[in-house]
Order: sequence, then C-alpha cells, then structure tokens
Amino acid sequence: MVLIAITGASGIDLAVILLQQLKKYGLETELIITKVAEKIISIETNYKVNEIIDLSDKYYEVDDLTAGPASGSYKNEVMIIIPCSMKTLAAIANGYADNLITRAADVTIKERRKLILVVRESPFSAIHLENMLKLSRLGVVIAPPIPSYYIKPKNIRELNEYFVGRILDQIGVDSGIKRWGDK
Repeated sequence: MVLIAITGASGIDLAVILLQQLKKYGLETELIITKVAEKIISIETNYKVNEIIDLSDKYYEVDDLTAGPASGSYKNEVMIIIPCSMKTLAAIANGYADNLITRAADVTIKERRKLILVVRESPFSAIHLENMLKLSRLGVVIAPPIPSYYIKPKNIRELNEYFVGRILDQIGVDSGIKRWGDK
C-alpha cells in the first residue's frame, strides 16, 4: 500500500499522474489532501477534488489524527508527499505533527519505512536546504521534480510522466521510462 499526500504547493499534475500510474500497476493507494492543495487543484488543473480522490482506494481527511496512518501499527510500505510544500517539509523536519500528513510522515520515519518528498520551491533558501539535509540524513528521499532533457520531451506532460517514472523507480516499479543512454 502506498500512502500519497498532496500539499499546497504547485505541481498537482505530478500527483494525478502518480495516482494514475499506481492504479495502472495495481498498487493500492490511500490519499490525504490539504485544504490549500484543494485550492491549488482548482487553480492548476481542470480536475475536481473528488475526481482525484476517486483515483485512490481510500481517502482520509487531513485533520483526522485518529486515522490509521497516524499510528505506527498501521502498515503502509511507503509514503509519498507530492507535491510537498516547504511548510510541510519544515514541519516534518522538526517533528511538528499537527495534521495527518505530518503525523503519518513522522510515523513513516520512526518506523523506518520509505518516505519520498517531492519538494516544490525555487530557488531553495538555506532553511529549505537544511531541512532537506536533516531529513535526507534520516533516509528520507528528497526528490524535487527536476526535468530530464535527454528524453527530448515534446511537452510538459511528457516531462511530468518521466519524473513520475523516476518516483516509481524509488518504490521498485519499473514503468519503462527511457534511461540515460537508451536510444
């Protein structure tokens, strides 16, 4: 089971593509969306929030700290926060578990499970970098959506799909993306 969290940073399409790909490969998904992310969904995409929720197998309200992912006894294999706002990054880096996303991330770290943060900001400040370094030292994968131009993308969607393929690599799913040196 893969727990997906969408926070209030730009890059909602990445989360949608990831959910679609995980469904395609038959992986069970659970989803949490912040209130700010709901607003970003309406700004950046033509999706309705419920359409994105429907891509998952189970949905949790962000303020429900009694939900399964808030407990270490709840079994999930991996958590991906995509996109991950700098606010969420800072909360996780400093143990400030004030909502289900930051609590679930805290649990994922303490249980030594895989946590992937698709951080969205540019440029990074020293504070952002320090928070990322702190989490990286704990084994958290920090994966900003940096384009790979060698794939010669025809549009942004192709860049996003390729990046999601790289995230799938992190969880052991080979999506068949073009690799460096492939013709």
